[in-house]
Order: sequence, then structure tokens, then C-alpha cells
Amino acid sequence: MLQIRDIIWGLLFIGCAATIQVEIMPPQGEISVGESKFFLCKVLGDAKDIDWYAPSGEKILPNRPDIFVSQTDNMMSTLTIYHANVDSAGIYKCVAKNGDKEAQATVQVKIFQKITFKSSPSPQEFSEGDDADIVCDVDSSPPPTIIWKHKGSKIQVAKDVRFKIMDNGHLQIRGIKKTDEGMYNCEARVMARGEIDFRMIMVVVNVLPTIRARQSDINATADIGSSALLACDADGFPEPTVTWAHNNVVLESGDKYSLNEDGSELVIKDVKKVDEGDYTCIAKNKAGEKAEEVSLNVFVQPKITYLNNQTASEFDEQVTLTCEASGDPTPTISWSFENRVFTEGQQSLDRNIVVRSHARLSSLTLKNIQFTYAGQYLCTASNSIGQDNQHMYLEVRYAPKILSPVMTFTWEGNPANISCEVEAHPGASVVWFRDGLQLSTTNITNMKIYNTPTISYLEITPDSESDFGSYNCTATNVMGTESKEFLLIQADVPSSPEIHQVEPFSSTAVVKFEEPDSMGGVPVMKYRLEWRLPDQDWTGRVYDAEDDMTRITIFDLKPDTTYEVKMSAINGKGEGESSPARTFKTEPILSSEIPPTIAATSMASKGEPSAPKLEVKVQNRGNSLKVNWIKQDDGGSPIKHYLIRYKAKHVSDWKPEIRLPHGSEYVVLSGLDWNTEYEVYVVAENQQGKSEPGILSFRTATEPTTIPDTMDGVSGLGTGAIVGILIVVFFLLLVGVDVTCYFLNKCGLLMCIAVNFCGKAGPGAKSKDIEEGKAAFTKDESKEPIVEVRTEEEHTPNQEGGGPTEPNETTPLTEPDGKTVKDDNTTGETEVKNATAEVKTVPNEAPQTNGNESKA
Repeated sequence: MLQIRDIIWGLLFIGCAATIQVEIMPPQGEISVGESKFFLCKVLGDAKDIDWYAPSGEKILPNRPDIFVSQTDNMMSTLTIYHANVDSAGIYKCVAKNGDKEAQATVQVKIFQKITFKSSPSPQEFSEGDDADIVCDVDSSPPPTIIWKHKGSKIQVAKDVRFKIMDNGHLQIRGIKKTDEGMYNCEARVMARGEIDFRMIMVVVNVLPTIRARQSDINATADIGSSALLACDADGFPEPTVTWAHNNVVLESGDKYSLNEDGSELVIKDVKKVDEGDYTCIAKNKAGEKAEEVSLNVFVQPKITYLNNQTASEFDEQVTLTCEASGDPTPTISWSFENRVFTEGQQSLDRNIVVRSHARLSSLTLKNIQFTYAGQYLCTASNSIGQDNQHMYLEVRYAPKILSPVMTFTWEGNPANISCEVEAHPGASVVWFRDGLQLSTTNITNMKIYNTPTISYLEITPDSESDFGSYNCTATNVMGTESKEFLLIQADVPSSPEIHQVEPFSSTAVVKFEEPDSMGGVPVMKYRLEWRLPDQDWTGRVYDAEDDMTRITIFDLKPDTTYEVKMSAINGKGEGESSPARTFKTEPILSSEIPPTIAATSMASKGEPSAPKLEVKVQNRGNSLKVNWIKQDDGGSPIKHYLIRYKAKHVSDWKPEIRLPHGSEYVVLSGLDWNTEYEVYVVAENQQGKSEPGILSFRTATEPTTIPDTMDGVSGLGTGAIVGILIVVFFLLLVGVDVTCYFLNKCGLLMCIAVNFCGKAGPGAKSKDIEEGKAAFTKDESKEPIVEVRTEEEHTPNQEGGGPTEPNETTPLTEPDGKTVKDDNTTGETEVKNATAEVKTVPNEAPQTNGNESKA
């Protein structure tokens, strides 16, 4: 037997089967012109017929060439639009039928024109200065927005009035320049679809040729087989071609003319006078043609035809040098000697040099001949197209001239050369004399003679005092004789140097001195420095002398010891006298304060200082410390500076190194972290190197926040704290007695306050009177200080500005004479590892509103 539920489900099924539903996929479509697209019509239910209708309302028949309909079964049909055009747009309808049942669905098809570049040729060429119209024709539906870009940037027509985007999308550039050349981006955008496309267009700017003659006038030399070069430089775009013309005839390469590869240079061979005239240089390219004329002037180059060497004698009255030259135009002639140029007229104030010129002839007259006039003279003939140069030599004969210094120093057994330098023309012969007797040239004695073309050397090795004295050098030629006396002087030992300062250190001393006043005629070669302990033998060392030597360092001295020092100078002759002894005392070494390991290291380091000894002092704030050091052994040379490094022990990075000058004795480290252990290294450095570091570790105080309560077991209270405690106890005792008198006997200070101010009395008013008395007391705006007695934890600094906690006891504190007692020790240094009790005055400025807040 069927259930009611089954009957209901069966009726529902039959009802659904009778209903037809239609759905088109996709529900809408956009097709670009020329593209194809299909739409699927799905039928829910059984349909016998599925038909498609065009936007015009007519039924679309199968196998239509532009629109094709196909049905696979009773549930699906496909509409395909091939190569869509604008007429394909509209609303298409799919209708499904089954007997009298019918369902339909529609899809709207939109046909649009994609961005299409109809014309955007590249390259596009223009002539410089033209109004360029860069073509970029674009189709789309809706019409596109055209954007032009150049060199990656959008062209802003508002910023450059030369640019304009036309209604048809073309880019106009008024008066286009060569700098406008390059790639242009024509970009089309359809905002409704977010569609974008572009074309790159190469814009070429052709430039009209410019032409410039390198020389507008060319001078050439005729009849000597020379060539003339005519040149012009042409610019333009594209590169112009260059041709030459003379008398309206285009010139070509051949026997007479030669052109280079680009035609810019014309060579005229074997120039003749008939080649003179104007030559036209023509440059031509796409943009046009330009021409420039070059004039060829044919001349005769200057040529010196006469110039001869001359000879004169010193003190002659005059000599004349003559130079003759030819050329067209007529050349001008000038003279020069060494770096001096002579032109027409008088050339010196003494009128000893005169130049005279006539036509193609020039003369240089030298009067009162001197030997310095000898040498090469240059004659220069020049005209507008060139010049000719030739040299001539003026020979001046003169008597010998001896130029050498007259004094020479030496000593017995030491060879010395006396040089006799002679200038003469013609060359001179030289002889040496001693006491009027000519010295032999056999070189068999202690005197030897060596000759060169210009110098004669007399080498003497003195055997005794008699070899010192005067020697004569005599030079002779055909023009005359010259003699000169030379002195051979016996050298002496140098005088003593002057010690003007001794700078002592612990194991060294720097001796500063001045060189001897007298060198003895020969240079100082060495210095002897000697030192000793008083009344003991001298110890010394010889040092080589150097240029500008003014100091010598003595090593291996004993610290804290008195010494004497003296010095002498040594030259080739020998050692001079010593300077007066000078006393000095070396610096002490604080050896008792140097750890053994550091002392050993300092000894081994050969002059490096020992490690500084450090001590620390806490500053007013617990996170600032002052590190002092005691100067140790400086290693024998002065300390240059101290290097300080520090860091917290729990981190690996050191703070930036601090460098302090040699005279420093401490450093202050500020801004340290609270309650943190630090380590400090201090190194001393001298010229020899660095010391071992002095090392110190310490911990900063705990950061203060509140005033700590009194701790049990605190010992070592200061005198001020004890006095304050006694006064507070005494005050509490008086208050207790007064309160007792008030409640028991109706008398005392509190009773007076209740009667005089409150106007009430009696046992029932006691409690209220007490409260009113306290309120009156606490509201007193007196500036009288309150004494706070407290103890501090170890390493905790005094806090002057922090918020106070409730004190153990407060009361005005006065001395017997009524003056307020003030504690001036409000900013003392924190003592490390020592708990303290502090008495601190705090002004009671803020009025209290609750009497209970004043209770102990």
C-alpha cells in the first residue's frame, strides 16, 4: 500500500517534468570586431524544439555562414557568431518548447572595435625647423584616448607650446629641432574596457648642411713644387656629401687635384700663380645645399739667402752680423740670441746693440765686444705665408778668466784638491806656482796636477806645516794671461757643542744641543756623548752626525738617579773639546705599585710603559663614576696618551674607545646602566708602544625609585640622625603628656585650642576637639621643614627629587634659640658597600586635607 509521502513526491516529480527552464551561458558577451564567439543554451526539462532568434526577431536558420546554430540533444543548443561585425550586435533569444510549454532566455551581445593602428609609420622624417606632423591613426569603439611619450616621459603640451596633440590623435611639433629626434610612443587607451596598446615611432630630423671653411684665405707658395690644402667642414643630417668647384667647374681627383674620402679636403699639387683665385666648397643632403668660398693666395715663401759666421775679439769696437732673405711679399727679418729677440732699432740702454733693416737685408751691430756675446744667433725671415730660420755663430776671443773659490781646508796626511776653473777662447794652458816656483807636472811628490779642458786640479797631501799656505794658478792663451792665488788652510778640530737642555725619563734621557760655533773648516762627522754617575768613570757612545741634528737619546739609565752628561764634536781633523758637564736626574718608577706580572711585561717590552693603577669614585648620581689612575713607569719615553675602554660584563661589545692626552689623571663615565657590573681597561702609550691594561671592575647602584623604609639592624648612624631621633622621641613624649592632661584634667595645649578656637568644652567634645586640633596643625602652610629620618640600602644614592614615601616620624625641628635646623648634606657622594642613615629636610609646602595623613 503506497504511503502518502510517496504520492506527494510523485506528484512533485510530474509537476517538475512538465516545467521547462532555459539558461544561456555566458549570460552576456562582448566580441571584438573580427573575432568569433559561441553561446550555449541549456534547457532544464524535456524540450522537443530549441530555437535561436536574431536581434531582428527572425529565427536563425541552421548552417548560416555568419551565425551558426547547432543542437546536440533536447537539452542543449549552441549559437556561434563567426567574424563578428558591428551588425552582429544585439539581443539574441533562445526559445525551448514542449507542446504548449515554452521557456526562453536572452543574451545581449555587444560588438566593439579593439584598438587598431591603421597608420603609424616608422621612421617618419622631417627637416629641422619644419612644423612636424607625426602620424598615428587609431580606430576603436568607443574612440580611444591618445597619449604621446618621449624618452619615457609623457609629453606635457601645457609645458611646451611647441607640442600639440591634434583632434585626429597626431602629434604636432612646431619648429622641430634635432634634439626632438628619437623614439616616440603613441599610446591608445579605451578607458571603458581598460584596453591599452601602443606603437613606437622613430622620428628622424634632417638638418640642412652647414659648412665652414677652416681658413677663408689660404697662402700657398708658387714655383717650388709645393702643394696647397683647402679644407672645409660640413655638418648636417644625413651626413652631407662635399664637392669642390673652381671657375664653375667641378673638380675631380687627378694629376692636379686630390680629394680625401669625404671630400672635405682639396689638395692642389705643384701650386702655380695661375691657381690663385676662389674655390667653392659645396655640401648637399636631403634637407638642402650650402656653399662656402675659400680664396687661394699664391705667394713666394721667405728664403734666407745670406748669413755667415763672424769672429771678434773682446774689447773690439764693434762687429756687424748680416742676414739677407727673399720672398713675396717682402719678408721681415728679426734676430734672437738665447732667449732675447732683437727687432728694428736700439736694443739696449747702453746703445751697444743696434738693428738696422732695409728691403731684404738686416744687420745686427754689437759694440764694445764682450766675451758673453759669443754664441749662436738666429736670423728669422717671415712674411704672411711662412718663415725661414738659420743660425750663425759669433766667435769671441778673450783672455782667460779664473772662477774657482780661493780657500781649501785640510790637515796633515789628508789629500786636498785645489781646483782652478778657467774660461778662455781659445783654450788656455795652466801652470801652478809655489813661492814663485813652478810646480812640476811629473806627480812624483806629495803634490800632483790633473788637467781637464776647463779645470786644473792641484792635489796636495800635506806632510808638515810648510805645505800649508798660498798657491798660484796662472792661465795663458793668445789673448792674455790671468793669475789667481789659492790658500790651503790647516783645518782645526771643532769647538764644543752647547748642551742647552736634558729631558730625563725613568730609564732614558733626551739631550738637546746646538752644533759647535766653529767647525774647524771641515764638516762635523760624529758626536761623542758621555755620561756617568757623580765621581765615577764616564760611559760614552759616538753618534754619526746628521743634517739638522739637535738631540740624542741616552738609554739604559737607572731610575731616580743623578747623572752628569757632556759631549764633543769630531771632524776629519779630530775631536774637539767636550762641553761643560750638565747634571740631571732620571724620573722614579713606582715599582711598589706595579703588580709583578705587569712589571715583568714592562721590562720585556723594551721601553713600553707599565700598566696604570686604577681606583674608582662614585659620582653624585649612582650611574656615573670617576676612574682615577696613578702614573706608573713611563718606559723611558714620555706618555703620549691614555686609551680607555669599558663595557658591561654581560655584553660582548665595548663602548667606543676614549683617548685622553698625556697629562690626564682621570675619566668620568656617565650614563651607565643601573645595578650593572662593568669592567674598565686603561692603557698608557708612549713612542715604544702600549702598556698592559690597568683593569677595574665595579657595579653601579640600584636605580632609586622611592625612599626605602628604615631597615632593622642598620648600624653606623650619623650624628645628625641620632640627634634627630632624640628630638622626635622628646616631641612624642610631650605630645603624650599633653593628650593625657587634656582627657584627664581638661588642661594643656589641646584644651586651650579647643576652648579658644572651637568655643566648646566638655567631655562630649573631646574626640571632635582632637580632630580639629590635628586639622589646624596639618593645614598650617608654614614653610618650616619636616625632618625625615631613614636609612639607605647599600649603593643607593640620595634622592632629592623623587616622590617621598610616608615617613616614620615628622615634626618641626628647632634649635634652642628657635632657629630652624637645616641639613646641608643633601647631595653627598654615595659610599660603595656602606649602608648609611640619612637625615633629610623636606619643605612641607603642600597643604594636607586629611588630618590622619600627619600621623606617625
